[in-house]
Amino acid sequence: MVTHLFSLPLLALLTVATASDTSAPSIKNYTCPHHLYNVQIFSEDPLIIYIPSFITPDEAAHLRSISAGTLESSRIADQTGQQHLATTRTSRSASLSSDKIVRCIEERALQFQGYDTPREHLEPLQAVQYSRGENYRPHTDWFTSPAQTTPEFGGNRATSFFVYIAVSEDIKGGGTQFPLLDAPKNEKWCEYVNCDAGWDEGVTFRPVPRNAVFWRNLKDGKGDRRTLHAGLPVQKGEKLGLNIWTREGVLDQQYRSSSV
Repeated sequence: MVTHLFSLPLLALLTVATASDTSAPSIKNYTCPHHLYNVQIFSEDPLIIYIPSFITPDEAAHLRSISAGTLESSRIADQTGQQHLATTRTSRSASLSSDKIVRCIEERALQFQGYDTPREHLEPLQAVQYSRGENYRPHTDWFTSPAQTTPEFGGNRATSFFVYIAVSEDIKGGGTQFPLLDAPKNEKWCEYVNCDAGWDEGVTFRPVPRNAVFWRNLKDGKGDRRTLHAGLPVQKGEKLGLNIWTREGVLDQQYRSSSV
């Protein structure tokens, strides 16, 4: 386990907005902010990076607003690529159209990965809400079925972000667990990681509002089993998250984010 704290220019091209007020911004008056920030490398292999304040309070409020009323029972894809309901995923989710604020977040996620990840590799952002008792059992974001990784889908999922948009004040549970990772050694991680968990439970990131976890799904072009993760059951309260996924190659136009 290697932990670092970097600032620009050592991790060039990493930009994020600083915190502002908590009111939702209007699309008309919104300007995509461009600020520097620090990140913590949680693991070098597999690459997992923790990003405090990945989105601003304004952006979080906007994501809550546009996802409200659109969330439906989450689905998973089977080996044929067909989407269906499953007891392994009990949250509610919705794909987000790319308005001015969403596009800013999309561009931020792409810039985080450098100039070699074009917008055409980006899936639509997905809001996902977990209420009491809801969870997503251990899974990988990369796919094992050829039906899910055809050229029209841009191949397999190369990278993932999970952003905690908002968390209720009474939240209990609801962390993001990576059961095959080694627990951190430095106690400073306890602000973001559940250090009370047993060593055999892997690593569980706490649901901290506006922070994000980024990881690479593939190693040498193949799915990395160590990125197995789960959305642990919410025991009390609720959380709203955001999935950001990029593919190995260009997605067909019909599978990219739409604009409003």
